[in-house]
Formats: sequence, C-alpha cells, structure tokens
Amino acid sequence: MPNREILLRQVPLFRSLRPEDSARLAELLQRREYHRGEYICRTGEEGDTLYMIISGKVKIVRRSRGGEEVILAVLSAGDFCGEMSLLDGLPRSADVIAVEDSDLYLLTRNDFLSRVINNERTVKSILSTLSKRMRRADDFLADIFFLKVGARLTKKLIEISASNGYQQQTGGPIVLNVTQHLLASMIGATRESVNKELHKLRDRGLIRISGKKIEIL
Repeated sequence: MPNREILLRQVPLFRSLRPEDSARLAELLQRREYHRGEYICRTGEEGDTLYMIISGKVKIVRRSRGGEEVILAVLSAGDFCGEMSLLDGLPRSADVIAVEDSDLYLLTRNDFLSRVINNERTVKSILSTLSKRMRRADDFLADIFFLKVGARLTKKLIEISASNGYQQQTGGPIVLNVTQHLLASMIGATRESVNKELHKLRDRGLIRISGKKIEIL
C-alpha cells in the first residue's frame, strides 16, 4: 500500500506543500474500495471530494442525452480527479467509473480549504494544474475537428503506450490492455471505425491484435 504522504505529493496541487503541511493533510485522507463498474461519482452530484488512485483504473465519462459516451480520460495508480469540484464546490461535470477493482484515497473540500488554501505556493500549483487540464481539453477538441479517425487513434495508442503500456520482455512489443469500445469512446469515434483502422495498422505491421490486447510492434 503506497504511503499516504508520498501519494499526496504526486498530485500537482500539493507538491509545493511543506513536509509538515503535507503530513497533516495526509492524515485526513479517507480510503475506499470500488468494484469494477461501480460509479465513484455521477454527473450533477454535489462535488466536494478529490480522488487519488492507489491501485486499479477509473474512467472519466461524459454522456449525450441520447446515451452516447465519450471517455475523457482513463486514470491509474498515482493519478487523481475531482480537483475542479474540490475548488469550486459545483456539481460534477462528468461520471467517474471504476474500470476494474480500485482503491482510492478521498480528500474532502472542507479539509482541503482549511489546510492549504492560504498557502501561496499551493495556489500557484492549483492554477498551473488547471491550466494544463484546460490545454488538454483544447487539444481534444482540436483533434475531433481536424484529425481523421486513423490519426486520432494512432495518437491515442501512442499516449496509452507511454502511460499504461508494458513490455513482457526487454525489447519486445508494448502491450496495451484496452478494448476497441474503450478506444472508440476515448477518441470520439464508433467501434466499427476503430476496428477498421486497427486492421489497417495490423496490415502495415505496426501492431498485433491478440484478443483484448493490442501489441505495439
């Protein structure tokens, strides 16, 4: 189990905290387990908690009125979400769902405000973190408008390879545990179009498809 204080300092919001402040804040973290498919929070719910992932994976999802979903991000150990509601207290803007059995640490807004809001370095870290999130959102919108499905898929595969891929042997292919449905949701496309583009990459000798795994050659 990761040390609470170490995990806390992996969150950009808290990297500038003094060791004593970080230690006190870490004592306030609450641990909770979520099962695969369980909602961690839902769109429209009151937002007052930051979530830090100890183990497992979660996805951040936006849905249309027709029920179609777009996955904004898939997060794993060391990642965090919910910082917007932690700061403004407004309702959740997306669903957060456990992709697999996951352990999380929770930090409430009241605890956060009482401990760190008057820390100048922390406020600067908050602004920097929110700026980076906004830039990623801008990049996602630009991809939707300007890149074809094949380019968006290739870009996403490279991104996932860097963050969640693994090699079974040194120098071997990078293995991704990701479904076509998940990929489609992440790039704003249909599963059928993703399947078509994956087979093009396979025919070019760039990837190998093995069940629910994709190997980057």
